[in-house]
Amino acid sequence: MAEFTIHTLESAPEAVKPALRAAKQKFGFLPNLLGELAAAPAAAEAYLALGRFLEQTSFRPPEQQLLLTAVSVANGCQYCVAAHSAGLRMTGMAQDQIDAVRQGRALADSRLEALRTFVTAVVEQRGRVSDDTLQGFFDAGYQQAQVFEVLLAVAMKTLSNYVNHIAATPLDEQFKGFAWEPAEASATPGR
Repeated sequence: MAEFTIHTLESAPEAVKPALRAAKQKFGFLPNLLGELAAAPAAAEAYLALGRFLEQTSFRPPEQQLLLTAVSVANGCQYCVAAHSAGLRMTGMAQDQIDAVRQGRALADSRLEALRTFVTAVVEQRGRVSDDTLQGFFDAGYQQAQVFEVLLAVAMKTLSNYVNHIAATPLDEQFKGFAWEPAEASATPGR
């Protein structure tokens, strides 16, 4: 298997260092994912920009983390499920709800469940969701703009999930308490 460099602030290309410094300040450490993405400054900047755009959507922080976790579960990304499980905890989501998201089970909150169901269908159906799935999303109180905001989260996580699959990104120490294995772990590359 190919080895991918995980850059530090010192070894990263100059063009991406300001973005990495800002990320380190925001998160308190430089996640391995960003260290890998730093090899391609445009990719690192794009990922961070998508995150900033997601923060500007109508979704509250728990919903944002739910979106990111559900995409990562659907894509079988061990790194991102762990990272965003930590994010769900930080937003105050109850552990039983975090466990349900991680296991692809229904959430007790019907609105959040509609969001989880919709984003999972978007990923699994490559955007070709059924009319019933879309109607269920709308019936839960979501609007057309939120359909496109979901797609923003899917784009963001698809980039990072695929990086993690290809580079087998090792889990940061900060996320090890949230380690996750997909139901079919042997089918999912990466750590």
